[in-house]
Amino acid sequence: MTAAPEPTIPALPAAAAPGARRLPLRRRGWGWSWLLVAAALAGGGWWWGWGRTSSTKTNLPKMETAVVDRGPITSKVTATGTLSALVTVQVGSQVSGRIQDVLVDYNSPVKEGDLLVKLDPQLFQAAVAQAKANRNAARGEVLRAKAQAGESNRQIKRLRQLLASGAAAGVEVDTAEMNVSVAAAAVLVAQGRLEQAEAQLESAELNLSFTLIRSPISGMVIAKTAEAGQTVAASLQSPNLVQIAQDLSKMQVDTNVSEADIGRLRDGMEASFRVDAWPGELFAAKVRQIRNAPQMLQNVVTYDAVLDVDNPLGKLKPGMTANVSFTVARRDDAVRVANTALRFKATPELLAALPADVTDALAGDKPWRRNENAAGEGAMGGGRARRNGVGADGGAPAAAGGSPESRRDVRSVWVLKDGQPRPVKVRLGLTDGSVTEVLWGLKPGDQVITEVAASPTKPGAIPGLSGPTGGPPGGRRGGM
Repeated sequence: MTAAPEPTIPALPAAAAPGARRLPLRRRGWGWSWLLVAAALAGGGWWWGWGRTSSTKTNLPKMETAVVDRGPITSKVTATGTLSALVTVQVGSQVSGRIQDVLVDYNSPVKEGDLLVKLDPQLFQAAVAQAKANRNAARGEVLRAKAQAGESNRQIKRLRQLLASGAAAGVEVDTAEMNVSVAAAAVLVAQGRLEQAEAQLESAELNLSFTLIRSPISGMVIAKTAEAGQTVAASLQSPNLVQIAQDLSKMQVDTNVSEADIGRLRDGMEASFRVDAWPGELFAAKVRQIRNAPQMLQNVVTYDAVLDVDNPLGKLKPGMTANVSFTVARRDDAVRVANTALRFKATPELLAALPADVTDALAGDKPWRRNENAAGEGAMGGGRARRNGVGADGGAPAAAGGSPESRRDVRSVWVLKDGQPRPVKVRLGLTDGSVTEVLWGLKPGDQVITEVAASPTKPGAIPGLSGPTGGPPGGRRGGM
């Protein structure tokens, strides 16, 4: 018979080697449990902190921002005007007639007294000859009247001698005295007719001289309507034949400034303008006069501000349209914010994503919080920065120059700080239409919100609000 094999004793693990201490089975199970609990708590804390913050940031709508910077700002008043010469004369005709010859053309330089247009003088020469004949006839009437008066004087002398000797009657003497008076009156009438004839002759000669139209000033012909053979009629008004500009090296611009801006202009103010003929060139000008006569232009009350312009090279022409800019004030180093940020209004999407403290302040639950950017107390409108007139960024005084632009009301803008939008009060200064000076409330580098992109509306949600019922997270509803 074969003997049975001996039983083998299994080898003990290293931990169960002789002399090693074995832990009870219950205590090993509790250790693993505590590790699992710690891991679960860590995961929950991460989700509560980072995950909730990420969710809040995700709820913010997409925003476009602009950066506050430093730079120059020039406040201007714009207007349109028309260029013209300082002295422009319309040369016309004082008598009617046919134009015989035109001796000038466009751009012709002329001197005072130069002949411009010549009318046909035949009718006026005939009138002069007739006036001379009437004058000669009047002279003859004067001579005859004087001769008759002399005869009457001699006759009265003889009759008085005869009356003294008794050879003449008193009636004859009375008749002779009457004849003397009539002869003297006839002399006066004849002299008056002579003076009339001489005046008519002078008028005829003057009209004859008017057939030669001469330049009243020295300058340049800028317009001409006269042509040879044309008939002009001066019975009702003097027809304009030639227009002369005295000196085109000195010109003026008549601008139409609206009543809302005329109070910001003053005599001697610097200005500049551009014309379409020279789009890349800026011309300098100076305000000479602000006229008080109102004008209606497209139902808007405007006033004429006259500007003096130098034109040494002759680039500017009469009648050109000038786009004028009046420099009202200038800041060389100002804190600037885009005007789009001033026009921005918070949308419902933005209000719904705001934190609770901001929505409470907007709703009036508690007063405005102090501005958290570097503007300091000035943003509250009553702090030290406003009392002493110095901006929080160390800029110019709030009322520098005393101009109306430096006394604007306090406005509100939205600033993106630490990824969260915050409303901030600012005080504004000068503006050039695209950017505005900030006296206090913002500092260079701040990001201001200019626009919020519209988000698509989810089914069952109120447009502009987040959450399944249309309310903001946390059960709060924002509003201005």
